[in-house]
Amino acid sequence: MTNSWSPVLLSLQVAGLATLLVTILGTLAGRWLQQSRVPIKELIDSLFLLPMVLPPTVTGYLLLWLLGKKGPIGGWLAAIGWEIPFSFAAAVIASSVVAFPLMYQSALAGFETVDRKIELAAMTLGAGRIRTFAAVTLPLAMPSLLSGVVLTFARALGEFGATLMLAGNIPGVTQTIPLAIYTATEAGKMQEVSWFVGILTLLSFVLVFLFKRWGRMQTKRQGGRMNA
Repeated sequence: MTNSWSPVLLSLQVAGLATLLVTILGTLAGRWLQQSRVPIKELIDSLFLLPMVLPPTVTGYLLLWLLGKKGPIGGWLAAIGWEIPFSFAAAVIASSVVAFPLMYQSALAGFETVDRKIELAAMTLGAGRIRTFAAVTLPLAMPSLLSGVVLTFARALGEFGATLMLAGNIPGVTQTIPLAIYTATEAGKMQEVSWFVGILTLLSFVLVFLFKRWGRMQTKRQGGRMNA
């Protein structure tokens, strides 16, 4: 089963990097739009959420068109010797784009629950915008942000359609667990399918279980502080 571990490790690497990237971009996007007063705010919000409602294969096709050799971005990158499609980077990008709406939406919801008066009080006491954001806003929005991180990782771990379109199904390079399940099913290797399905289900269950457990612990701590 040595080769069977390759898609598992690759999936964890792709999901981990995608989660890191999306956590940063989604948090910044959520904070920016929450404070923004631009007239096209709803249009931008809809654009950020678009990968959530589009079929993954459509998202993958759009990414392939955008990042392909003849695409508006891919053509420029190819000219300097960097080709994205059918590479490890492509798998990370595909997972990131599909998972982005989950982190963005969680961040936006979290920041909207933060009492503006508390932020203003911190700035009145001498804290700058960056310090207020780091010391006040982020901690208050943290439950929503962590929820977004968990959802992002889970979504990136199970990404299939967009990855297949942009990154292909290359063993050892872009073949993640969902793609390995697809390949093994086509080949009639049901024992291998069961192995990958079991691993993916176990990883997803552990992730959700730990997050739920953390949430209950946080609720108990907050209840204890209120009763103290």
